[in-house]
Amino acid sequence: MLLLSTPYPCRTTRRRDRLYRLATRMLAVALLPAAFLVAPRRARHVACQWALTARFPAEDLDGLTPATRAAFEAARAEALWGHGELVGLTDGYRDAHAQARLFAEAVRRFGSAKLATKWILPPDESRHVTGTALDVRPIEGARWLEQHGARHHLYRVYDNEWWHFEYRPAGRPPRLPDPSASIASGLYARSEGRS
Repeated sequence: MLLLSTPYPCRTTRRRDRLYRLATRMLAVALLPAAFLVAPRRARHVACQWALTARFPAEDLDGLTPATRAAFEAARAEALWGHGELVGLTDGYRDAHAQARLFAEAVRRFGSAKLATKWILPPDESRHVTGTALDVRPIEGARWLEQHGARHHLYRVYDNEWWHFEYRPAGRPPRLPDPSASIASGLYARSEGRS
């Protein structure tokens, strides 16, 4: 087992969560024949995506880069089929206006831009705006993704955000204490080829 550098919030698995995992996997199995008709070579993948869409109906994968979306879908299919684990998307792509609004709300809440950047970045620094960042749920799904996501170039990048993962095909980025450290170190600009 991989030892995580920071603990996830303590939470015992609720009966309801076990039932959701079981029901979602059973639905994926039930959908396999239809998925085989639609995509014979990718039936398990397609059935999994349909079942996860039923489990997480409010998800919006639009706006993610094609590579990020493909990596996320492949990872969550592996999680469900191979480990019986659910990985859902809470938030992915945000346009610059939505990111600016969230950042302004955080500045009001925390009292300064410096404190706000410990939890959210301005639009010109956020990978959500580029379509390569994912906020996932539940905690068990995030744990699975932290342990197995590297196969899909998906990495947890901040110690203080167990839910935040980024698609990084160049390899594992350094783990930072919080989003403000990416600004301070200039890592975001360098990773995007900017200065």
